[in-house]
Amino acid sequence: MPRYDYDLFVIGAGSAGVRAARKAAELGKRVAVAEEDRVGGTCVLRGCVPKKLFVHASHYAEHFEDAVGFGWRVEGLRFDWPTLVHNVAGDVSWLSGVYVRNLEKAGAEIIRSRAVLADAHTVRLLAEDRSVTADFILIATGGEPNRDLPIAGLEHAITSNEFFNLAHQPRRVLVVGGSYVAVELASVFAALATETTLIYRGDQILRGFDDEVRQTLRAGMEHRGVTVLTGEQPVSIAKAVDCLTVVTESGRRIAVDEVLLAIGRRPNTRDLGLAEAGVRCDATGAVVVDAFSKSSVDSIYAVGDVTHRLQFTPVAIREAAAFVETVFADRPTAVDYDMVPNAVFSTPEVGVVGLSEESARARFAALDIYRTHVKPLPNRVAGRDERVLIKLIVDGDSDRVLGCHIVGPFASELIQLVAVAVKMGATKADFDAVTALHPTLAEEIVTLNRPAERIRRAAAE
Repeated sequence: MPRYDYDLFVIGAGSAGVRAARKAAELGKRVAVAEEDRVGGTCVLRGCVPKKLFVHASHYAEHFEDAVGFGWRVEGLRFDWPTLVHNVAGDVSWLSGVYVRNLEKAGAEIIRSRAVLADAHTVRLLAEDRSVTADFILIATGGEPNRDLPIAGLEHAITSNEFFNLAHQPRRVLVVGGSYVAVELASVFAALATETTLIYRGDQILRGFDDEVRQTLRAGMEHRGVTVLTGEQPVSIAKAVDCLTVVTESGRRIAVDEVLLAIGRRPNTRDLGLAEAGVRCDATGAVVVDAFSKSSVDSIYAVGDVTHRLQFTPVAIREAAAFVETVFADRPTAVDYDMVPNAVFSTPEVGVVGLSEESARARFAALDIYRTHVKPLPNRVAGRDERVLIKLIVDGDSDRVLGCHIVGPFASELIQLVAVAVKMGATKADFDAVTALHPTLAEEIVTLNRPAERIRRAAAE
């Protein structure tokens, strides 16, 4: 008779939890996954997927404007917010169903309940008022929007969770934060003709990105009508009959219909019984794990945004697969976090892989910086006065490409392919050896002939 009820019990049915549960079940393991919400997690239900669909919707505004220059007549067009909300919700529900079917097909049991740890091998199912045991437990509960701001009237603000269910499009909105979510949703609102203000306490949006990328994105957003206020933050939100009035540190008063908080996310670990089970968390609440996703308790692992590593869905999925390989296939596997491509689905879009110029300057004595600001072919006919930034960071000694940064249309699609070369250690000479495909935007990546800057730091420095 088995010692435990399950070989693996997964808490959380997001992208990482579903991947781990499915792969373990496919190996013949007895697997259960507990989820108190719909199956799919943040990415499917209220993150990557619905956000990208809203971004696509917002791009049609510019497409219709540009179409005029190509001879199209576009009179009488109008946008209907409720239709978008309804259709995106339908797609999300369909995708959640796909996740459920994949789990069931693999043989994993889905338990609709909140689950909390009782000890190193026991999970308490609150909705069913019972306990189950497992040889291994995987924490995959993801993250949640951070609402930790000292703002009077904070209860009147919404987060990205509520954004996708707004019944009506706000006429005026204030987005608080300078993160991915902040610039993405501000871009969506502005493109759909909502009067949009973004306020961020730092000196520039997108902290941690290349400074030139940050400046280019801000300029592009402001060109599209977003008011960007930096070095500022709200101190109060007051509700009136027909609006919300926001007061900032400097005394500025802003009347809006909605305030959207996008100040980052925090690990969803509250009240999970982690401390009771002996699982160590850091100051942010993230589960501390080793290179193989094992926590401070040998039988308990954690993957995805609930940990202290890169918080991207594809990374979480890789961590989940590596966990199964390590624990159930006897192939210890650690995820490689170097050169992970990254995209921000703002308007203009951002795609990056590798080091920023600032990071490279701190680590390398010799750098060659290549950049171009090119006007895409369609913009010339459409009459759109906007250029795309393409920037390469190259080690001046080895000629290896250390980073690539793109701001403009299709940046995410381009960077995914460039990331293959950068991950493989391609040199600038390798890029130069590729024949350009004309006329494309991508050809600019392989036709950067002369460095815009050569940086050589003296040995004494």
